[in-house]
Amino acid sequence: MPTGDIFFLIILGLIIVAFAILFTFVPVMLWISALAAGVRIGIFELVGMRLRRVIPARVVNPLIKAVKAGLDLNTSKLEGHYLAGGNVDRVVNALIAAQRANIDLSFERAAAIDLAGRDVLEAVQMSVNPKVIETPFIAGVAMDGIEVKAKARITVRANIDRLVGGAGEDTVIARVGEGIVSTIGSASNHKKVLENPDMISQTVLTKGLDAGTAFEILSIDIADIDIGKNIGAELQTDQAEADKKIAQAKAEERRAMAVAKEQEMKAKVEEMRAKVVEAEAEVPMALSEALRSGHMGVMDYVNYQNIMADTDMRDSIGKATNDDDNNPKHGK
Repeated sequence: MPTGDIFFLIILGLIIVAFAILFTFVPVMLWISALAAGVRIGIFELVGMRLRRVIPARVVNPLIKAVKAGLDLNTSKLEGHYLAGGNVDRVVNALIAAQRANIDLSFERAAAIDLAGRDVLEAVQMSVNPKVIETPFIAGVAMDGIEVKAKARITVRANIDRLVGGAGEDTVIARVGEGIVSTIGSASNHKKVLENPDMISQTVLTKGLDAGTAFEILSIDIADIDIGKNIGAELQTDQAEADKKIAQAKAEERRAMAVAKEQEMKAKVEEMRAKVVEAEAEVPMALSEALRSGHMGVMDYVNYQNIMADTDMRDSIGKATNDDDNNPKHGK
């Protein structure tokens, strides 16, 4: 092969490699698309995005949509939002939807909502088309003790001004549930709640439950209402059972104290008997000592024996009389 042909092939290969690198690193097709859509953006600006680790398509394509929709945006704002971790395409779609719905929404507000973690496009759509939030069955107890269960449908509209820092759906459901329980609890009986379920929605709606939330409550409608348990009767039954157990415990305590007192008295009686037996055992010794020392004569001792014999006889007669009184048939 001639030297000239080899040199030509080398030059052609370098040109192909150069174009491959150019089209890989520089989004030429994206630049051409932007120019065709009327978006003025320099090729070196796209290269700068590559150097700043920004995917050019994530910025240029939303910018093309914004320009075609008549929005006044530039690559600097979109690139800054992308670098902050935001979703540029969603923000631009929200701005276009807000413009079509005649809703005043600036790019800064939309970007702040997006960075706060909320779906700004869904918020704009909810401002135009309100959302219905359905609560689970919420149970309340009327004054007559009957449990009433109610399910509500809450129609809300997004409040764009309060999307940043405003409470979400869970807070709205919790507040509405609290209002339902309070309204049912203030009813004199469950029949009034069943006759006029709209009083629940009217009472709850007037409490301004959407304060501090990201929504504006348009209406609260009772979707279903049902009767639950007789909580009052169950509480009375539980209270009676508890009182019964308390009374039984107190009675058992008194019985135990009586048994303990009886055992204590028996112990004292046994102790006294032991002392009497001990004292009686010392009597003969005392008599012997008195006779031996001369403090007591023989006749005194004889008189003492007679007295003891008379006492034993009286005791025997008394026992026989008591037995006859207790057993009259035996006496006859």
